[in-house]
Amino acid sequence: MTKGEDRRMEQTAAQHGHETVAQVEKREEMAGRLMVALDVPDVAQARLLIEKLEGIPCYMKVGMQLFYAAGPDFIRELKAHGYSVFLDVKMHDIPNTVRGGAESLTLLGVDMFNVHAAGGTAMMAAALEGAAKAVSLHPSLHIPLIIAVTQLTSTSQEMMNSEIGISGTVTDTVVRYAKLAAEAGLHGVVASPQEAAVIAAACGPDFRIVTPGIRPAGASLDDQSRVMTPGQAIRQGSHFLVVGRPITAAADPRQAALTIIEEMTQA
Repeated sequence: MTKGEDRRMEQTAAQHGHETVAQVEKREEMAGRLMVALDVPDVAQARLLIEKLEGIPCYMKVGMQLFYAAGPDFIRELKAHGYSVFLDVKMHDIPNTVRGGAESLTLLGVDMFNVHAAGGTAMMAAALEGAAKAVSLHPSLHIPLIIAVTQLTSTSQEMMNSEIGISGTVTDTVVRYAKLAAEAGLHGVVASPQEAAVIAAACGPDFRIVTPGIRPAGASLDDQSRVMTPGQAIRQGSHFLVVGRPITAAADPRQAALTIIEEMTQA
């Protein structure tokens, strides 16, 4: 840590009363594990949210709606502002296509992107190959965290069994997909917080778990079926928490984000 960073930590500690630098460092670590879902239709609305969250060192998650509307230039804009970016486009195609897509996303400079585990180990491994190729051609780049989607948090067991045609429990399927992702060399999975502990047990503590379906106590569930509070998710072993509407639709998005970070810090 540089002298400037030490000084900033000390100043932040002073702002929070009698907290130690270690406590402030933990809060900043948790801020970096919060992913704000920019689930808005255009750049103008996204910029308004970013302005309200200025100074909070969180990840920005860009999903299909915004990426399809704004394109790669908006990702470059976020990176220029110093944000880590999770590009949530859930690639699911033949291995060669995913390999090329992963190369392009790595060249774009995203810090994390995802693929569907249902695409199989060859497809997941191809994503890593594409990222590695980009870095071999441009050594200043880094390989993004490549995360597999197991089951969407809107998927109930009844839906999975009767509509998707997968038997067994949601947890069984999530763990099976997580193991496949680990075998393929991916860095982690997207899974609901209910499955975090069992995934960690199956794949090890360094296997990242990205959890959507995070709702502060008392918040609306919206269209999520498997949810948990921020503190509960951290205690269950989640590494990154994806939060959308509880922040983006709040009367005060900044305060909503800070409240969630505080709950994560106290977990």
